[in-house]
Amino acid sequence: MYRFPLDLDLSPLVGQFTTQLCVGPFDLQFSLGDFRFVIQGGVDLYREGRLVASYRADSWPSAEFYGLLNADVVAAYFRDDRTLVITFGTGIEAHLLDTSDAYESCQILVGKTNPTVYII
Repeated sequence: MYRFPLDLDLSPLVGQFTTQLCVGPFDLQFSLGDFRFVIQGGVDLYREGRLVASYRADSWPSAEFYGLLNADVVAAYFRDDRTLVITFGTGIEAHLLDTSDAYESCQILVGKTNPTVYII
């Protein structure tokens, strides 16, 4: 709906690791340092260019998502305004997706105290 803010500085993600993975009935959440991602749209996990798992708000994530825990980030970038790619040292690439033109797909909170909130 709102698209990813391509001017958001993702460099602080590099070197961070996933400290928490939360699953709700309509979202998937995880934290990386000062960044917290709340995803309703979708997340696809790739390993060596091959899709290994997908999450959508109407389903529970597979066990492949546990591979994000304690995994350090080696790169993060916007592929385009609908896809944020986070590459982990384990070889997993997480593609966070803006999947809707009608509803919010994701929120990114940056900062621990009084975070800046980006609504995608």
